Amino acid sequence: MDLTVPEYAYMFGFLQADGHLAQQSRQRGRLTVEISARDIDLLRKFQKLTPYNSSITERTRSTNFAETAHSAIWTLCSLEARTKLNDLGLPYGRKSKTIAPPHGEFSRRDYMRGVIDADGSVGRTSKGFPSVSLTTASTAIGTYLCHYVQEVTGAERSIKRNARDDIYNVLYMMEIAQKLSAHLYYPGCLSLDRKHAAAKSIATWLRPSGMRAAHTARRWEEWEDRVLLELNSPSAAAEKLGRTAQSCNLRGWRLRTGQVPMPDPQ
Repeated sequence: MDLTVPEYAYMFGFLQADGHLAQQSRQRGRLTVEISARDIDLLRKFQKLTPYNSSITERTRSTNFAETAHSAIWTLCSLEARTKLNDLGLPYGRKSKTIAPPHGEFSRRDYMRGVIDADGSVGRTSKGFPSVSLTTASTAIGTYLCHYVQEVTGAERSIKRNARDDIYNVLYMMEIAQKLSAHLYYPGCLSLDRKHAAAKSIATWLRPSGMRAAHTARRWEEWEDRVLLELNSPSAAAEKLGRTAQSCNLRGWRLRTGQVPMPDPQ
């Protein structure tokens, strides 16, 4: 399970999001991953990547979402394998809020693709716009996704739990979704076939003529913060910095209340 190897990084991201590690007495336990039977080929690839005995079974049952749900289950019992996964950051028991990106070196885009394949979506909205999203209860995972996507696409996001079910929903759309999906789902990568196909399908989308391009926020530089504080006037700072008075007023409030750090003095 060398996480610098793309296949293992992807597999670990998927297991963190969609696997379950159970522990019993006398060092017994198991790792289980249950997904839709239509994606069983992915479990077979996991099985081939794992140098320990494991099994894949199928079952049909009723769920909250369907009267008959056909699923495939991969089960791995090896203590050595479970210990390795646990050491890398896959907790035993309930884990949705506690999982976090691995420490040390790992293949970042393959890891993120694994997380999104397990707990995210790739495709088009009801209006046909490209979208990539992730639903997670983990602050660490949500924050890491935002930082990573900003590096790849330049798009800034902040996360906030929704009031209904206390989870994060992080959404990217249109050109940002196209750029992100093309980066994550590269040719020959290990992934869910249907999501790889969805990533290819949204690559062909073109913004309709007449549709306004999305606004890209202009980041504040330290020298701008110093000018804003020195002038102590949103309107005067707006004129000098080429920004709106509303933007300057909001930035000043964030500086004064400690929501953003003060600039270094010169």
